[in-house]
Amino acid sequence: MKIVVLDGYTTNPGDNPWDEVAKLGTFVCHDRTPVDLILERAKDADIILTNKTPLAADTLAKLPKLKLVSVLATGYNVVDVKVARAHGIAVSNVPIYGTDAVAEYVFALL
Repeated sequence: MKIVVLDGYTTNPGDNPWDEVAKLGTFVCHDRTPVDLILERAKDADIILTNKTPLAADTLAKLPKLKLVSVLATGYNVVDVKVARAHGIAVSNVPIYGTDAVAEYVFALL
C-alpha cells in the first residue's frame, strides 16, 4: 500500500514524526505540493493525506488506485467529494482535530 502526504508541513513542521503512519506501507511525505505536481506525486497512491492541497474532480479521475483521501483537518472542502464517491474513494477528516485546544482557548478567554 502506498501512502502519500501532499502537504505534510502544514500539519508537521518537523516536530511530530510520521513513524506510525509510515509503518502501514510505502510512505512518501512532501512538505508542500503545488497544483502542477499533484498528479505526478499521487499517481500510484492508495491513500492520500492532505491538508490544503486540493483534489479536484479531474485529478481524482486520474488516480485509479486511490482508495482513501484523509484530510488532516476538520473539514474536507479541498476534495471533490461527489467525484470521489463516484470513483469509490472514501473521504475522511480528523473529527476531533483541535477539540481540547479549542476548549482550553475558550476557558482562557472567559
